Amino acid sequence: MADHSRLRRRFDRVLGYRLQAALVWLFIRAMRLLSPEQASDLGGGLLRRLGPRLSRSRRMRRDIERALPELEPARVDAVMAQAWDNLGRTFGEYVHLDRIAAQFDRHVDLSGAEHLVALRDDGRPGIVFAGHFANWELCAMVSARLDLPLTYVFRKPNNPFVAAMLAEARAPLGGTMVPKGREAARGLVAAVRAGGHVGLLVDQKLNEGPMVPFLGRAARTGTVLADLALRHDAPAVPIRVVRTGAARFRVAVLPPLTFQRSSDLRADTLSAMAQVNALLEEWVRDDPGQWMWQHRRWPD
Repeated sequence: MADHSRLRRRFDRVLGYRLQAALVWLFIRAMRLLSPEQASDLGGGLLRRLGPRLSRSRRMRRDIERALPELEPARVDAVMAQAWDNLGRTFGEYVHLDRIAAQFDRHVDLSGAEHLVALRDDGRPGIVFAGHFANWELCAMVSARLDLPLTYVFRKPNNPFVAAMLAEARAPLGGTMVPKGREAARGLVAAVRAGGHVGLLVDQKLNEGPMVPFLGRAARTGTVLADLALRHDAPAVPIRVVRTGAARFRVAVLPPLTFQRSSDLRADTLSAMAQVNALLEEWVRDDPGQWMWQHRRWPD
């Protein structure tokens, strides 16, 4: 009976995976019938209407009000609407990453490319980092365009069929993907030790990370960027992505950050991540609707 129950659960799980994958496949095929701009508009319109009805909108509002107490209620509403719109647009654009890459100059206004070229050619390991602003996949796309392959972390979906489809959609970005978890740290360290380059999104909560200030409150913050930069003398180059329209972006590559170094590695690590958080905070304050407020960044 126990074996029969296990087989039944496995069958149900696989069947559920296949049904889920079929829906994702239909979504991808439908979006591929549209242009990148049309898919962006459709995705943005859907989440702009559905997002405010979801329970996490209550937490979003609370986080925005705490982080940016100077905003009037109407402005908070506008930031929430823009955040949902942007997330929906990112979903719609995801299946068009190949087309956006193929017509890069039409979709992207790039500045500061010389900083990535220098990172590529300096003979040292390096780090490219960003946050979940606009369509963050543009960071990897820009790096690939400049022949700078990245090793980056991704959260592999539980559904293997969906994982395969998402990997295919991200193929134009190049690079090497390592799954989130223990393998991620090993993969990133191995890439840096081999003189390679890693790509990091550094604005999400890491439950085991130290508390570092971000937008006026302490937030659990991963330290992998600082660990790699300080231990391996790897320059860390920030990339800021700003949405300017449907499948239209302004991407600014900034000069590498300079981190304090002393005999106290832990203090230097915390100082470096405070510096990184301060930069991300500056981007949020400049245009708060560009950031992904849907993520639970703070512990309370």
